[in-house]
Parts: sequence; structure tokens; C-alpha cells
Amino acid sequence: MTLGSQIAWDDTVLPFQLDRSDIRGRVARLDGVLDQILAQHDYPPEVEALVAEMALLTALIGQTVKLRWKLSLQVRGDGPIRLIATDYYGPTEDGAAARVRAYASFDADRLEPGADPFTQVGKGYFAILIDQGKGMTPYQGITPISGGSLLACAETYFAQSEQLPTRFSLSYGRSQMPGEAEHWRAGGVMLQHMPKASPFVASDGGSGEDGLLQAEDMLNTDETESWTRANVLLDTVEDLELIGPTVQPTDLLVRLFHEEAPRVFDAQPVKFGCSCSADRVRESLSIYSAKDIAHMTTDDGIVTADCQFCGAHYEFDPTTLGFEATKGPDDGN
Repeated sequence: MTLGSQIAWDDTVLPFQLDRSDIRGRVARLDGVLDQILAQHDYPPEVEALVAEMALLTALIGQTVKLRWKLSLQVRGDGPIRLIATDYYGPTEDGAAARVRAYASFDADRLEPGADPFTQVGKGYFAILIDQGKGMTPYQGITPISGGSLLACAETYFAQSEQLPTRFSLSYGRSQMPGEAEHWRAGGVMLQHMPKASPFVASDGGSGEDGLLQAEDMLNTDETESWTRANVLLDTVEDLELIGPTVQPTDLLVRLFHEEAPRVFDAQPVKFGCSCSADRVRESLSIYSAKDIAHMTTDDGIVTADCQFCGAHYEFDPTTLGFEATKGPDDGN
């Protein structure tokens, strides 16, 4: 694999279909994107690992959203890692890059160094939200945290909320190639059974944890056979094949699924990107009264705001904020 082809596949999501099975999928590679996401924060290793996993899931799932749509993933729990939130912004036009951002909220005093990161989320929920833009009602689906990992939560979500058998295989961590500095890399494969014309109806619950649905609950005998075969093949994948950079995604698909006749589509480039701006902060504060704004004002006579995703810092003249503002934005800071 040449350096040029390696770079070409960094920070991309490659959609594919297995023509001999009713299965579609995606291969994702995150390189600079993940480095930039994690560079915005000084997370402990346990938090860093979950943010990396969540960002990779977001890239794999988000590739299906349409132009200018936004897909968000959230995990909220009652453990020391309280929240992991990610956003995927669909490209603004065909051929453009999608944008991914992520952050986590945690209680540093309650973290257990060296413990399994996922267990430190505790009990809570996994959610996927899709914003189709102004004038459209956002979609939201929620399932309980289950399965022992974020990828298991995502698989449960698709089975329970979307009734789509789904499988993820992920790898992520710090990587170092000869002559290069150590940096984050991540890669993964997502498999998903094609939707059925008639939705599956669960009469007695599923076979998963607490009666949640699993892939096998929704497939007939023939579908189960092809789904099982594809999963067995995916089980042979190695971490270095997932994260690259020496194995191209197309070569990986041929190695794993050549008997299933894989067919690839156009790759989607992704990059780190945040949607925050001074105008968006003003808009979010427009619901507050002058009294509320006064409580937010510092001793220096300004209102400050920091973006949790990218760390951008904003300062405002309090008289330009809220629904009782006495100055326009152009008259203030």
C-alpha cells in the first residue's frame, strides 16, 4: 500500500453491499479526525477511550443521513462518566466532507483508574437523534444501556428501535508508524440486514438482556443463515486490518467477504468540525430576561461562554443579550 493510497482512505467512510446476502455495511477509518476531537480536551484514558469509540460509531451510523442533516448520539448514565455526546453533520453538498464532533462530561473524583471504561457509565440510556432542519420535527430513539459496550448499545438500539439486525466490529487506540509520532487511529465495520417490507412484530419480547430484541429475533431461517455467515466472516477481522493504515478498506472487504460479492459505493470523507458561533450563543441566550443575564455576568462586566465540543471561548456585552437587550450585537462586543 502506497503512502498516497493510505492518505486517501484516512478519515473516510466507505459504504458497501453484499450482493449474495441482503446485507449492507460501511467501513470507517478515522485518523486526523479523532486526533482533533480528542485534542480539544484533556480527558483521562477511560473517558478518552469511550469518546473514541462513540466518534467511530457516529461516523459509521451518520453516513446514511442526507445532505445538511445532523445525526447525534448520546449516552447518559449515573456513573462517573455522565455523558458522551457526538454530532455528525451531513455534507452541505455532494462530494463535500461530513463533520464530526464529540465531548464527554464526567466526575473526575469518582473515576476508577484502570477499570473498564464502559462500567463507569452506569445505568442510563443510549439515544440517537436526527435533525432534518428547520420546519421538521426531530426524530429521537432511546434504548437502555446494555450489553457491556457502546457498540453493543448501538446494536441493541437498531434491533429494538429500528428493527434492523446490526453488527459492529471496532478497533481504536494510539498508533505509531515507523518515523511518525504516536497519534489516535480508529477503524470499524458495520453490517446491517436490509429492511423488510413488513415490519417485525415482537409478541413476547426479545432474547436479549431484559427482554430486548436481538438480530436473530427478527430473521427467518434463510436470513439467519446468511446473517450468521457474514458475522462469522467478520469475526476473523484483526485490529490492524480495521484501523489500517496498511490495509485498504476495499482490500479488507475482499478478504472478508469475497464469497458474498461485495460491491462498494462512493466513499464519504469526514473531518472534525464544530457548528458553534457567536450568533448561535446569542440565540441560545435569547430566552433569558435581563435579570437572568445579570446573574450570568462576571465581575468584569461580560458574559462568557465556552463550547464544550471545540473549546471556543466567547465574550459578550450583557446589554446585547436576552429578549430585553438594549443594544444590538453590532453595538456590543
